[in-house]
Amino acid sequence: MRALVYDRYGGVERLSLTEMPRPQPGPGDVLVEVVATSLNLSDWEGLRGSPAYARIGGLFRPGRPVLGSDIAGRVVAVGPGVERWSPGDEVFGDNLMRKGGLAEYAVVPESALARKPAALSFEVASTIPQSGAIAEQAVALAAPGTRMLLNGAGGGSGSFALQLAAAAGIRLTAVDNAAKLDLMRSLGAERVLDYRVDDFTRHGPYDLIVDLVARRSVFAYRRALAPGGRCLIVGGTVRTLLRMLTVGALAGALTGRRLGVMAVRQGPEHFLPLAERVARGEVRAVIDWVCPLAQAPQAFAALGAGQAQGKIVIRVAD
Repeated sequence: MRALVYDRYGGVERLSLTEMPRPQPGPGDVLVEVVATSLNLSDWEGLRGSPAYARIGGLFRPGRPVLGSDIAGRVVAVGPGVERWSPGDEVFGDNLMRKGGLAEYAVVPESALARKPAALSFEVASTIPQSGAIAEQAVALAAPGTRMLLNGAGGGSGSFALQLAAAAGIRLTAVDNAAKLDLMRSLGAERVLDYRVDDFTRHGPYDLIVDLVARRSVFAYRRALAPGGRCLIVGGTVRTLLRMLTVGALAGALTGRRLGVMAVRQGPEHFLPLAERVARGEVRAVIDWVCPLAQAPQAFAALGAGQAQGKIVIRVAD
């Protein structure tokens, strides 16, 4: 099978298209013929091997040579004990622990998959599992009428979260680079900020801050929160994560604010509700670019540079 592989951490120059054996499903596994996979920040981190937690499973070399966790495709075969799926079923899901979506076939635990709604193309379905779960859980933390700020709002998770927040009556301030400001306005942001010229922690106050690309200090976040407000980060550097869990917890307790890390729950039950809303036309998947597997290195470069408006999708199957 064709696969985009890498054997060392680094930049897009580490990626190469090659032939490798088709994997076989084990007990509880499903073999999926991948039609489309969408790129996430976790894929870029896995390629770079940074932050340090991206090296779990392979400290000096990647533990798994094929990236791509959000996949959509057709079941080809099932392993022993699998009763839920049969060959020909159209499925999608987040294969975060095993990845493998940037190949013609991927082995996925049966519990990670959901049936693809008929109204969704494979490309659209592939954008939802990881980004959709993050967006749903982030917006659920805010009540209607409250002031929420989302940093990194022009990417995959953000483009879903903006629409969900607008529909829920949340007053959302969206932060990203200047090229994405118009997109964020069109998706329902009440206010937009370019992080390159405007420090969002000097605005506010906000009742909720969710930072998808966390790099600010604990005290900067605290400064931007209203009394009783809450700040959660998703990802970020290891130093930022540790400081939020230690200094942030203490500083928040002393000032009547809450600072911490958002633990994203995974699995179909956390992304299917959004997929159904997309299928009904209530929310749209923002796809910046669909490209073939051979052009995936260029797609990674755009993702790493922060250029993607919404999602980038790799079309794997012809």
